[in-house]
Amino acid sequence: MPAASLRAGPTMEVRVLTKTELRLDESPVPLALTCRLCGSGYLRSFLDLGATPPCELFLPAEAVERPEMTYPLHVRVCESCLLAQLPPLITPEETFTEYAYFSSFSTSWVEHARRFVEGAVERLGLCPESFVVEVASNDGYLLQHVVGRGIRCLGVEPSRNVGEAAREKGVPTLTAFLTPETGAAVRAEHGPADLVALNNVYAHIPDVVGFTKGLRSMVADDGWVSIEVQHLLTLVQRTQFDTIYHEHFQYYTVLTAQRALASGGLTLVDVELLDTHGGSVRLWARPSEVAGEPSQAVRDVLAAEAAAGLHTAAGHDGFATAVSRVRDDLVAFLIEARRAGKSVVGYGAPGKGNTLLNYCGIRPDLLAYTVDRNPYKHGRFTPGTRIPVLPPEQIAADRPDYILVLPWNLRTELTEQLAYVREWGGRLVFPIPTLDVV
Repeated sequence: MPAASLRAGPTMEVRVLTKTELRLDESPVPLALTCRLCGSGYLRSFLDLGATPPCELFLPAEAVERPEMTYPLHVRVCESCLLAQLPPLITPEETFTEYAYFSSFSTSWVEHARRFVEGAVERLGLCPESFVVEVASNDGYLLQHVVGRGIRCLGVEPSRNVGEAAREKGVPTLTAFLTPETGAAVRAEHGPADLVALNNVYAHIPDVVGFTKGLRSMVADDGWVSIEVQHLLTLVQRTQFDTIYHEHFQYYTVLTAQRALASGGLTLVDVELLDTHGGSVRLWARPSEVAGEPSQAVRDVLAAEAAAGLHTAAGHDGFATAVSRVRDDLVAFLIEARRAGKSVVGYGAPGKGNTLLNYCGIRPDLLAYTVDRNPYKHGRFTPGTRIPVLPPEQIAADRPDYILVLPWNLRTELTEQLAYVREWGGRLVFPIPTLDVV
C-alpha cells in the first residue's frame, strides 16, 4: 500500500494519496489525511460508514440511470488535539454554490432563531446602531428577526439560490464564502460587528483555522461570536450517526471547539446546551484580548465530556458497535413489515436521512418513497438509494401503515404535523436513538 504506512492497531500515520488511490475522474481533489487543526498525521478510526454520495445531491429523474460518485464516509479522531473529522473529499464549492436546504421550511427552527435574536438583543444590549453579521445565513430565517427589530445586519451566504430567497425577504446578503479576506472586506465596508452569529456551519468548514480567522476579522475588538454546532457528546450518547455526512468536516466537543477558536484568536467564555439537532452547544466567544476566564458552564461541560471518555483518543472507541445495532434494528423492522404486507413510506428528505438510508442499505423495496415540504426536492431521488421524493400530500392519499420519520430531531413538531395519520391507524417510526414506533 504505497499511500500509507500503517502502525499496529486502529491508529494510522498517512500521507498524501495518489490520483489512482483517490479518485478515478480527471479532477482529483488533493487529499492529505492529517489533522486540519493541529497538523498531526496520527488519526484514529472512530466510525466507518462505508462510501456514499454527498447527502444533498438529490438526483433529477434523468440522472437515475446514470453512475453516481461516492466518497468514503470514515470519521477519524486526531490523537494529538482530539478533533473528530472527515477528510476533505468534497469541497464546499461543490455542495453550497447551489443548495437544496432552506432553513425556513422548519417552523420550529425559525422559532428557535427568533428566540436567539431576542436573547442576544437582551444579553448584548443590541440596538439600531449595532451591527450583526450571520455567516451561512441561508434564506434569512434568523436575520429576518434582526431586520424586524431595526438592527443593521448582513448575511454572508455562499449559496446563490438561498441567498436570493433571503434578499427577497429584505435581508441584506453577500454571496460569498467566509475567508479572512472576506471578513476584512466586510469590516472595511460595514464596520466591525458587535455580534457574529453562525448556526450549524462551523462543522461544514474544511479550513477551520482560516474560517475562524475570518470570524475574528469581522467581529469588533470588544464584540461577540455565537456559534451553534452539534455536540459530539450527545452524538455518541444517542447514537446519532446519521448526522455524519460529507458536508460535516468535523465534530466538536467543547474541548476541541476551544482549540479551534483559539487558532483564530478567539476564546470560549460561555456555553449553552441546546436540544436542537438532537443535542447541540451554543458557544459564546470573544477576541482573546478581552475574553477573560470561562464560565462555570464551560467547566461543567468539559467535566461531562471527560467523564464520558472524550478527552482521550481511546475514549472514542466502541461507537461503531452501537451504530451497527441501530442499523440492524431498523432493517429488521422494515423487512418484517414487508413480509407482513405493510406499507412503509418516509417523511422528510434531510441530509442526515441519506446517511441513514445509505448506511442501512434501505431502497425502494423497503421504503416506497419519502415526502418533503421543500418543492426543490419534489420529483427528485435520494442520492445513492434513489428513493423518490414526493409532496407531503401523497401520504394522505396513500394512507400507509408506517411513516419512517427521517428528521427525527424534529420529533415534537412532526408528531403534531402528522397526527392525522392516526385516522387510518398509521404509525410513526423514529429510528434514532433507538427504534421507536408510536
